[in-house]
Amino acid sequence: MSLGQLIETHGYWVLALGCLLEGETILVLAGFAAHRGYLDPFAVFGIAAAAGFAGDQFYFWLGRRHGPWVIARWPSVAGQANRVQHLVERYQAAVIVGVRFAYGLRIAGPILLGTMPISALRFSLFNAVGALLWAGAIGGLGWTFGNAAELALGKLRHLEGWLLLGLACAGAVVWWVRRRRSQRSDPDEAG
Repeated sequence: MSLGQLIETHGYWVLALGCLLEGETILVLAGFAAHRGYLDPFAVFGIAAAAGFAGDQFYFWLGRRHGPWVIARWPSVAGQANRVQHLVERYQAAVIVGVRFAYGLRIAGPILLGTMPISALRFSLFNAVGALLWAGAIGGLGWTFGNAAELALGKLRHLEGWLLLGLACAGAVVWWVRRRRSQRSDPDEAG
């Protein structure tokens, strides 16, 4: 099975799963694959936005139902609570939209928002706006990378496997660095 066939066969469900969790790396790769013609760009946008929205809704409700337990279990999340609370008091809508773009708050942010006095409907509406912006911006980065690589390197068919591998490796390194930083700040998770 060729790389293209593998992406065409499994790309959409991998994108959905990735975007339910954190998703930036997988969405950049999907944007690149859409530029290369393996995935439909409108489907990538729609799946990423829907899965990103659903993931943050889940984390919001996790915070609403089990926020004190989550905060007690992960002190790194608790450490963000005061900062998020202060921002929510001043810029509630902007925080809900922008939390998915904030380093270190992609998952913790909606959990913390769920612990605060924000109406579920208000969160859902602004979460939808944030998901649409996020899907367009991050997926657009992958598309732009594909376009820039094509302009710089010409026809990419012979290099696209290496480019996708490079993007995946870069994403894995970013994930690993984030994980290491969070483990250093949360001694309970390191052991």
